[in-house]
Amino acid sequence: MRLSDLRGRKVAVWGTGREGRAAVIAIAAHGPADLVAVDDSGSFLSLPWDGPLAEAAPLVTGEAGFDRLAAADVVVRSPGVPNTHPWMVELRSRGMPVTQGTALWMADHAARTVGVTGSKGKSTTSSLISHLLAAVDRPNVFGGNIGVPTLDLPEAELYVLELSSYQCSDLTDSPRVAVVTALFPEHLDAHGGEREYYRDKLNLLAHHPQTIVVNGADPRLAAELGDRPAVRAGTPDTTHVASGPDGTPWFYDGDQPLFPRAVLPLVGRHNEGNLCVALAVLDALGVDVAARRDTLAVAVAEFQGLAHRLTEIADPSGLTFVDDTLATSPYAAMHAIDAYDGRPLTVIVGGTDRGLDYAPLREHLAERELTVIGIPDSGPRIVAALDGLPKVRCEAVEDLVEAVRLARQVTPAGGVVLLSPAAPSYGRFRNFEHRSEVFAEAVRDSAG
Repeated sequence: MRLSDLRGRKVAVWGTGREGRAAVIAIAAHGPADLVAVDDSGSFLSLPWDGPLAEAAPLVTGEAGFDRLAAADVVVRSPGVPNTHPWMVELRSRGMPVTQGTALWMADHAARTVGVTGSKGKSTTSSLISHLLAAVDRPNVFGGNIGVPTLDLPEAELYVLELSSYQCSDLTDSPRVAVVTALFPEHLDAHGGEREYYRDKLNLLAHHPQTIVVNGADPRLAAELGDRPAVRAGTPDTTHVASGPDGTPWFYDGDQPLFPRAVLPLVGRHNEGNLCVALAVLDALGVDVAARRDTLAVAVAEFQGLAHRLTEIADPSGLTFVDDTLATSPYAAMHAIDAYDGRPLTVIVGGTDRGLDYAPLREHLAERELTVIGIPDSGPRIVAALDGLPKVRCEAVEDLVEAVRLARQVTPAGGVVLLSPAAPSYGRFRNFEHRSEVFAEAVRDSAG
């Protein structure tokens, strides 16, 4: 379904955040017979609805919103509306066409688009792809989940999008290059279960992309892809890391050495994998990566890591405090822990308890020596899941400020204090940024 298909139809836009606002503006320009906005949630994502927006689409709130949704010919939902929402379940049972702004946009732009999703790494990888393309004279527009809603993007010859599982779920067109960085259980409450989450995430690949690029080291991705043709980055026949000419790790493209691993300023093997995927995408777009290795090495060295992802905070004590608040699952926390392997480590975990299984985290830490400090709401349950591990010291405290103070006391000199919560941030925090702000302030205050 394209935006032009909405001309003369009754359309209801569900959600009044950035995506909902972009959808109303774009749809109104195509002349629907009737356009209404619905907001049932009172979500912090909702924005004021007045002026031209209110003129284009009157706002209906609360329970009355369902009747307006049910009376529409097409519902355009914002990504924040989960598949498990009771209204969504009812609308689907009635056969109501439901789409999203990203799906409407993709129908007209798929052939010019690189779309990146993944349970971890999609923001960094999509940012790397856009950054490296620009460095080799391939101008592109970057947006999606990480920034500008697709319906607000300007016209361009090439787009690079970060796409969430929510945005992927309603696509009926795949981008020219469809990219998946990692796959593990996440957002299960919004999708309805693990299988449903995988289905929605991998819908990015379901509509005939020209090229699929995936992280070839991810076992779940391998299992889900089966024998489907794909570029599997991180394997010897494509972009990967191996011992280089000087005996240190290097990035390679097939058998061609590119540049040393030390060029990449981001820590962790998962970030090596992210760069391998990004370089494989450039290959898929016709960039001769080996011929442009010097230019790419400079661009990689200049790449700045994204906020709240293994962001190090300077501290006069010699401890390294690390803000990894966007590690919202146990698997993401495991990658972060691995990034600091070999250094004394204290990990602060906890956030909204969505019933995630922490057995994989326990297994991952079975032979590790570290301290784990749990904060509400899920912290005590994580600590309980780790109980009995011989080398893991566990503590549960009342809040993040107390956790930072305790971490400063128990972490050996030269060690790392890692906020990698293995859980979403909501509940006691307004959002991810708020959790980061509290952490940074606690680090500063505890230093005195």
